[in-house]
Amino acid sequence: MQRRALLAAPLLAPPLLGLAAAPAAAQPAGVAMDEMLIPGGDPGIQLYLRNKRPEAATPARPDRTILCVHGATYPASTTFDLAVGGVSWMDYMAGRGFDVWCLDLRNYGRSTREAAMGQPPEANPPLTRGAVAQKDIAAAAAHIRELRGLPKIMHLGWSWGSSLQARFAADNPALVERLVLYAPQWLREGPSPPPRPVRRGGAARRLPQRNARSGPRPLDERRAGGAARPPLPRRLVRALGRFDLRDRPGGDAAGALRAARAQWRAAGSREFWQAGKPYYDPAAITAPTLVVLAEWDQDTPPSMAMALFPLLTASPGKRLVLLGGGTHGIMLERQRGALFQAVQVFLEEAIGG
Repeated sequence: MQRRALLAAPLLAPPLLGLAAAPAAAQPAGVAMDEMLIPGGDPGIQLYLRNKRPEAATPARPDRTILCVHGATYPASTTFDLAVGGVSWMDYMAGRGFDVWCLDLRNYGRSTREAAMGQPPEANPPLTRGAVAQKDIAAAAAHIRELRGLPKIMHLGWSWGSSLQARFAADNPALVERLVLYAPQWLREGPSPPPRPVRRGGAARRLPQRNARSGPRPLDERRAGGAARPPLPRRLVRALGRFDLRDRPGGDAAGALRAARAQWRAAGSREFWQAGKPYYDPAAITAPTLVVLAEWDQDTPPSMAMALFPLLTASPGKRLVLLGGGTHGIMLERQRGALFQAVQVFLEEAIGG
């Protein structure tokens, strides 16, 4: 009955169907927000956490508390909480009674930016590698569990963040209530794309705002199916870049973003995916797991999800959902409502062991 009610209910309030984007400070009615800096996994590192939850206080529950981790380019605070039509994904979950947290890993968003981020990229090796990011996720999750008095919480990751969250779940099964892998990385079928030239390596990448559509390449050049219009409206593209520059000191005078070059030396790196070696063992994940992505995703195409899903052998009630009409960044595109609902159904439904 619970699942049927969710599917039958109106998916989104009418304002969310619009295309305008607003900063997170404009909260929907009934949703409260907190922001904080907490100690990271290493001395001198502070991590930015944002929390959204219902204004009406309710007892904390493991199955109503969730930590969201971003991908390799944009921080969580300007993706999971970019208000499209007045409501972000965090707002949507909080509006359904969830205690929602998002984490900016070090060198992203409002978390500590190491000195190398302000230097020429070629002067330093890639930052925020997988082992470093695991420390930050562990610190953030521990803070939330302690603050709420919970033995475990739910974890959600997007793209590179899905690999990080999956690794955390595999290494810490007792701490993860449920797991959502949105646009997950896995081994590619056939040869991997050629590695980037060494001259383009380094600690950070410079990304003009025009590339903000769904990662480092324009979204409308990456779709399949011959769709004429990019799923992410142009004014939302500009908003994403504007809010991202506002929220982090890593922008330069030319209006470009500086993103930590994490994915080439961590969960999406030459050492793992491009070398044909998984970053984590899916069979070690014992939490109920949702794998969800969009049909036009070329960064983490459906073939990856199809190869990953059967390997989640210890996950009870696992789900695989493929959404139409979207790409890697579907959470900010016209079909974002389908993603929100698919994830919400999984988070709220009863799953037997």
